[in-house]
Amino acid sequence: MVMKMLALDLAGVSDDWELMAAVLAGTIGDAGVRSIVRSTILEVFRNDTSTPLASMIDIAVATSRNFETGGEIATLLFARGVHVLMAHRVSHSLWRAGKKEIALAVKAIFGRTFGTDVHPAAEFGSGIWLDHGLGFVVGETAKIEDGVSIWHGVTLGSTLKDEGPTRHPRLRRGSTVGADAVILGDIDIGEGAVVAAGSVVVTSVPPATTVAGVPAKQKTRTTASFAGFGTV
Repeated sequence: MVMKMLALDLAGVSDDWELMAAVLAGTIGDAGVRSIVRSTILEVFRNDTSTPLASMIDIAVATSRNFETGGEIATLLFARGVHVLMAHRVSHSLWRAGKKEIALAVKAIFGRTFGTDVHPAAEFGSGIWLDHGLGFVVGETAKIEDGVSIWHGVTLGSTLKDEGPTRHPRLRRGSTVGADAVILGDIDIGEGAVVAAGSVVVTSVPPATTVAGVPAKQKTRTTASFAGFGTV
């Protein structure tokens, strides 16, 4: 019953990567598009093994932080944030391979499905936790490093005044960004820093610092360190 509700076709699924491709493609309503996208995902997985491996780490991290029962399978089936990350990793792989039109098509298809807009060129590290994923907007030159935690409605955008190759924010290792935060420009959110929900950040945030407000201002500083995740 659940598999039918999710439009999940398990025909031909014989390994984890094929299951991941089937689940991600299953989020698309149109059956014809779903079939094409599933084949595209599998091709990416076979040609760029770092992509499915990174998604498996995302799944493990999300499972460790969610309260729902069912383990990693339940996370793969039901966690929208994991699906958003998987979709971006596929489009990013295509972008790096020079298949930019296909990458943008994949981005557009899943953007409509998940209510997100994540540029295929944006760089994502390992072990990212994206809770919910709705309203997630990420610009072309943004970078999200290992072990970052992000809630829904977050924007990593430009100020429209920045030029050059780095006009979007960089979220450094282990930083946390609360729901509906807007982070703009060629700035850094330092390692282990926290951006409170609803904040607007337009200047760099030092490591291990909490900022909040509009515009965001420093609230606390902590000595907490981030152990981090291995890169893929």
